[in-house]
Amino acid sequence: MALFEVFQTTFFLTLLSLRTYQSEVLAEHLPLTPVSLNVSTNSAHQSLHLQWTVQNLPYHQELKMVFQIQISRIETSNVIWVGNYSTTVKWNQVLHWSWESELPLECATHFVRIKSAVDDARFHEPNFWSNWSSWEEVNGKETGTERLKKSCKATTPLSVQDSLGQDILFVFPKDKLVEEGANVTICYVSRNIQNNVSCYWEGKQIYGEQLDPHVSVFHLSSVPFIRKTGADMYCEVSQGSVSKGIKGIVLFVSKVLEEPKDFSCETQDFKTLHCTWDPGVDTALGWSKQPSQSYTLFESFSGEKKLCTHKNWCNWQITQDSQETYNLTLIAENYLRKRSVNILFNLTHRVYPMNPFSVNFENVNATNAKMTWKVHSMKKDFTYLCQIELYGEGKMMQQYNVSIKVNGEYFLSELEPATEYMAQVRCADASHFRKWSQWSGQNFTTLEAAPSEAPDVWRNVNSEPGSHIVTLFWKPLSKWHAKGKILFYSVVVENLDKPSRPELHSVPAPAKSTKLTLDQRSYRIWVTASNSVGTSPASVIVISADPENQEVEEERIADTEGGFSLSWKPQPGDVVGYVVDWCDHPQYTLCDLQWKNVGPNATSTVISTDAFRPGVRYNFRIYGLSTKRIACLLEKKTGYSQELAPSDNPHVLVDKLTSHSFTLSWKYYSTESQPGFIQGYHVYLKSKARQCHPRFEKAILSDGSECCKYKIDNPEEKALIVDNLKPKSFYEFFVTPFTSAGEGPNATFTKVTTPDEHSSMLIYILLPMFFCFLLIMIVCYLKSQWIKETCYPDIPDPYKSSILSLIKFKEKPHLTIMNVSDCIPDAIEVVSKPEGTKIQFRKSLTETELTKPNYLYLLPTEKNYSGPGPFICFENLTYNQAASDSGFCGHVPVPLKLPPSQLGLMISPENVQKSLEKNYMNSLGEISAGETSLNYVSQLALPTSGDKDSLPTNPVEPPHCSEYKRQMAVPLCLASPPPTENTSLSSITLLNPGEHYR
Repeated sequence: MALFEVFQTTFFLTLLSLRTYQSEVLAEHLPLTPVSLNVSTNSAHQSLHLQWTVQNLPYHQELKMVFQIQISRIETSNVIWVGNYSTTVKWNQVLHWSWESELPLECATHFVRIKSAVDDARFHEPNFWSNWSSWEEVNGKETGTERLKKSCKATTPLSVQDSLGQDILFVFPKDKLVEEGANVTICYVSRNIQNNVSCYWEGKQIYGEQLDPHVSVFHLSSVPFIRKTGADMYCEVSQGSVSKGIKGIVLFVSKVLEEPKDFSCETQDFKTLHCTWDPGVDTALGWSKQPSQSYTLFESFSGEKKLCTHKNWCNWQITQDSQETYNLTLIAENYLRKRSVNILFNLTHRVYPMNPFSVNFENVNATNAKMTWKVHSMKKDFTYLCQIELYGEGKMMQQYNVSIKVNGEYFLSELEPATEYMAQVRCADASHFRKWSQWSGQNFTTLEAAPSEAPDVWRNVNSEPGSHIVTLFWKPLSKWHAKGKILFYSVVVENLDKPSRPELHSVPAPAKSTKLTLDQRSYRIWVTASNSVGTSPASVIVISADPENQEVEEERIADTEGGFSLSWKPQPGDVVGYVVDWCDHPQYTLCDLQWKNVGPNATSTVISTDAFRPGVRYNFRIYGLSTKRIACLLEKKTGYSQELAPSDNPHVLVDKLTSHSFTLSWKYYSTESQPGFIQGYHVYLKSKARQCHPRFEKAILSDGSECCKYKIDNPEEKALIVDNLKPKSFYEFFVTPFTSAGEGPNATFTKVTTPDEHSSMLIYILLPMFFCFLLIMIVCYLKSQWIKETCYPDIPDPYKSSILSLIKFKEKPHLTIMNVSDCIPDAIEVVSKPEGTKIQFRKSLTETELTKPNYLYLLPTEKNYSGPGPFICFENLTYNQAASDSGFCGHVPVPLKLPPSQLGLMISPENVQKSLEKNYMNSLGEISAGETSLNYVSQLALPTSGDKDSLPTNPVEPPHCSEYKRQMAVPLCLASPPPTENTSLSSITLLNPGEHYR
């Protein structure tokens, strides 16, 4: 026991001595100076890294100390930064600290020193700083200081000279990476201060400040992101105007890393957590300077970590233990920054069910259907809440909610027949609702039913003599009323005045009208629509035997903003309703008739449709319907949805032009086809005098010219007399209609010149003379045949001469043209030719000079010839102009002086023919060109018996000259020229047997 007490006493004394020693050591303020200061550089981050230890620190003693660090640039006296660093220091501990420089370290030499002080709460006495450590010089290159101290004594910092090497210029920092919006300092170092250096940032010259003659610094504030491949800066060295080289750098500016947004995790099967987030902008840069930001999931309760391979989602495997609460942290990181976001949740509250499947429809009819579907199994006793939506015609019709375990079904009712529907379903956790699953749906169509409503029917009646042309129109039933596809329309016509079997007309769909021809009796018409299931109720309309009242006065109406406002007087008696009809396109043949049904108590309505167009006249008819369904025309309305100016001008005619007036008329101008109600006309008149006539007023046209204007307020007045004009004056006029919207289009003026006053008198004289002359010409034309026969008779045709009947046609039976060789002449007349022409007929005759007309009578040789008798011989002057000019045609009988023997010789037909042919052929050779012609000699025809075309067998004495005159063609070469004072006419007359002269 005593030994134990001795040991305890000794221990406490030793401990007290140790504490007393420690207090004394500390109380003596032993110097705790930093030693072993070492400074290194990181060019990529442009930072200085310091490490040191503390001397005289007690063994296993921990003290809170503060260190003050001082940094100078270029010179130790140029302190650029002073700061304190506090930490707990252990015995023999190596301390570390870093400082990032704004200026690239390669551009200047830096100096660092440090001192320390105790900052522990166990010491209440004031702190005392230690002495400064020696300055540590820092160069841009680790080996720069030693190398420069040995080889160079220049005033420029050794590190700078060393960094330049053999180049004349260098730009720092190299390939620096910064965030968008950061401030960046760039410098260049030039070997020769005589060089001129110009620097450019993205092609734009920038200016900096000079640190020393060799170094200049540029400060770029809030640098923007320009491109993923970095922004360019370069400096150009030149001496005078000569470029010595270009040096530059690429500054990589990254987008700022954003904190992930909408970070969320959920499960669909309690096996996997599916986490999603919005990554924001991508901070990747080109040239592999910085990849896209990376994402990591960290669960704090389990301490597990997973690197995500996708930038916006990641899956986390759920363990099979009983962990239900998760604390997940999403960390986003790149080379410059790190950001994170955290969520804490219960697994059962993060359920996102998978989509339902196997959606089907059963027992579908016209109004009902049964919908079934399936869901994926989850953990035990999991309940789904499912939502059903029914769509029809592109909009939602019904919505229902139902809770299920595995399979679901729902009965859909109140559906429309023959309608296509789309039903869809989605599910969620019924216990802890978080979100719905995706929709799963299917289309189905209900069956058809009979149409539920009668067609809306109207008619148009055109009366013709003895019949009515009735055109029935009906509007297609709506989808809800048709209950299916309409196949055809049935039209039943019943005669009300004459009992008969109704007529049935079937009109295939989709026709909307049909035309009926009915006599002038009353008819009742039923119209129904049919589909594959049944027939609709009937629409009934009655056509009266009496024609419609077309004498109703038409009233003009104006369109309002909502359409045409129509009103009418209420009708006495039983009226079941009113009908207003019109054409949507009245300018076309198929005008698309429209109608609107109005109740019996209404006296007004508004007609509005998108089919109405400006400038189109619309005509409305208002009918009253009686209890017998007979329509009676009550009123007519007409108007424009918007009136426009006239589309064309009238074609104006100028009538009754005098020296002092003329009349303008345009009676054929149609006002019905214009795009507005014609209210009147404007007549513009121009004259050289520029003075307006009475009733005209001055006006200025659109081109600035002046004229006179006359206004006609009556649209039916289509003529104007312009008077008080001057003779022989020049006028121009132009007529245009106008509506409430303005005048018609501009057109050219028509020119008119008034005549002279005396010219009208001359017209009054010349016109009667002209008509008289015209009347005479017409009479002459109508009596031309009579005048011709009286004054210019027809010339006999030689081819039709009866002398051809004297020719014997035995040898040439088909000869129809008379030749000299085929003719036996009965007389020859030789007319003397002018001097120089030789005529050889017979030598005895041509050698004798004739002083007067001589006739040679060739008598027949028959014994019973009684001598010459009287005859008449004349020449047709029409065939011989020379003979007609002589004014003489005749034969003077002379006594016969030749002996009978010669007469008999000459009268022989053969001799005569030969003599004629011989002399004719000789004459042809002696007549000059242009003198050959025929001289026709007429003589009395020989009386014949029987056929006149045959030769007479018993010739008799010819009668008097009233007989038909036969003609004989004699060559002109055998005729003598016309008689003159010095010449005489010689004629040779050949007579047939039995002829005589007198």
